[in-house]
Amino acid sequence: MPPLVSTRWLATEAGARDLRIADATLHANFAGEPPRDARAEFAAGHIPGAVFMDLAAFADPAAPLPSTLPSPAQFGSRMAKLGLGDGTRIVLYDDAAHRTAARAWVMLRSFGFTGVAILDGGLAAWRAAGQPLATGEETPSPRHATPRDAGVLIRDKAAMLAAQANGTEQIVDARSSARFTGAEADPRPDVAPGHIPGSRNLPYTRLFNDDGTWKRGDDLAAAFAEAGVDLDRPMAMTCGSGITASVLAFGAHLLGREAALYDGSWTEWGSDPATPKAVGPA
Repeated sequence: MPPLVSTRWLATEAGARDLRIADATLHANFAGEPPRDARAEFAAGHIPGAVFMDLAAFADPAAPLPSTLPSPAQFGSRMAKLGLGDGTRIVLYDDAAHRTAARAWVMLRSFGFTGVAILDGGLAAWRAAGQPLATGEETPSPRHATPRDAGVLIRDKAAMLAAQANGTEQIVDARSSARFTGAEADPRPDVAPGHIPGSRNLPYTRLFNDDGTWKRGDDLAAAFAEAGVDLDRPMAMTCGSGITASVLAFGAHLLGREAALYDGSWTEWGSDPATPKAVGPA
């Protein structure tokens, strides 16, 4: 299974016994934004056979930061209940501005689940292709899910401090230019403006075509190059809370590279008075 699948591919493969489909939509609902309810939207219309993968429930409830990856036990339990278990291929999609299927992709791979793909264009592409929708909730058959790894390509603050100090990994920030430069305040209280010194800014939206599908090949590579990112050197992706950084990690994967993800991202870094910070352009 390729890492990025089309609506035609999914429509053909949807009946396969080993294939599972998961809606990984998550809305940030920052202050001032019209609130959206991902679960209610799923019930109103989703790809037939899909389960709702509530990313808010796939976060460690004991962690002080938002969107922190769950423990292996938490992850395995939640996956099993959704039927997203061992011996399955999983296709992820979303209908979110922040392309949150990529976050689910990073999480699954960090626990050793490699048979995972993303639907190109998400639910919008499925609708545009005239494919059917289902309503209500799905009742999956539980299936044992065994995390085979934990924390693969996931970075913590200590690792990022080392990378920032010695340059072992390029730090690539997926936030908007205004957030990166500090021209716009962080939407979370008590988080400083700016970015990790020495990091590059590649807003995640630059990895997509106008129709919402992923750029590929030279066009995708150009987005990284224009941001000053060398695809042949190690990379660690960051953003606000580890969500859109996952988009950059998936984009690198499409180009045959593997990038790490800073799970705490700017929410952790920017709220710590001891971490170095910079404002202005890269």
